[in-house]
Amino acid sequence: MTNLTLYDPFQKMQFSDSHCFLCGAHTSPENRTPVFASWLQDRYKLRDKELLLLDKSVTTFGELTIPCCDTCHTQHVIPLEEEVAQAASQGIAGLQALEEEKLFHWIGKMYYGTLVTELIKEADPLIMPQNPVSENPKMLGKFREFFKVLQSMRVPMVFSDFIPCSLFLLEVSPTEDDLPFEYQDELTTMAFSIKLGSVAIVCTLLDNGIIRKALGKLYHLTKQEQLHPIQVAEFKARVFYAAYIFNVVPEYFERPLKPEDTHLTLDTIIDDVTNEIFNPWEMSAYAHMLEEMLKPWSIREKEILANPPQPISFLLDAQSNFQHMERYQKMN
Repeated sequence: MTNLTLYDPFQKMQFSDSHCFLCGAHTSPENRTPVFASWLQDRYKLRDKELLLLDKSVTTFGELTIPCCDTCHTQHVIPLEEEVAQAASQGIAGLQALEEEKLFHWIGKMYYGTLVTELIKEADPLIMPQNPVSENPKMLGKFREFFKVLQSMRVPMVFSDFIPCSLFLLEVSPTEDDLPFEYQDELTTMAFSIKLGSVAIVCTLLDNGIIRKALGKLYHLTKQEQLHPIQVAEFKARVFYAAYIFNVVPEYFERPLKPEDTHLTLDTIIDDVTNEIFNPWEMSAYAHMLEEMLKPWSIREKEILANPPQPISFLLDAQSNFQHMERYQKMN
């Protein structure tokens, strides 16, 4: 009989190196799985590349692992990684053909694996972070809701008329693209991006698809287009900033189970009565986000806001049409 019970590590803050990250089963020290899969490390030579954690300690992609029991590892993690690896080897067409829920699981596992590492580290940090995640009830509530839907990796689950995230798949033009792999995440806003060769995947992990609807026109314009890396950077800035001003946390509720049920059904509620869905868009804050994304091209906020009502855009022209771009020419 299928086990349809959800695991809640947040209730007792059960984050340790001896509990499976996905189901909570007790694990031995050797029962671990890489946060960034071995195929990803091998394909993009990541194993020895460094990552800085919130407590200022340094790890590498190869060293970043989380506890995972044999059952979850063999039945859920490995099959998922194999499926994504196969899809990624076929470029954007392969990833577009993959179920969105699979990509949500794959990205969610990397994001949550990093989060679990941070929570375990906070018990004995190198340097205590300025704002410890474990001491922020609002953030923990948000992560708890996220983990509820991430467990669809191991518990058969149906989402009623929603998908928990917003996913964007962008094809990168080979001209002037010399970065085979890139990774960014924002722990608090739950925005995530990863570049696999010619494909950039951008995702906001807990918004019930609202950000994709909000940016739907822009995303539609980029479909069937190859984007210059600077255009990808701008697209990421828009998504990451939308996640920054996103002002609600979806809540998820299990429908009561019947004896014959073989899956959980989750419904969702968003409080858009007492809270606005988005905080106001502030041009200076967006410009700061865009400046961060455009660092490789040394474009400063002053240039971005040269015309304050209409910040610089490499994606759209003055009429808001897609701007085809093969090469970047530095502004005078």
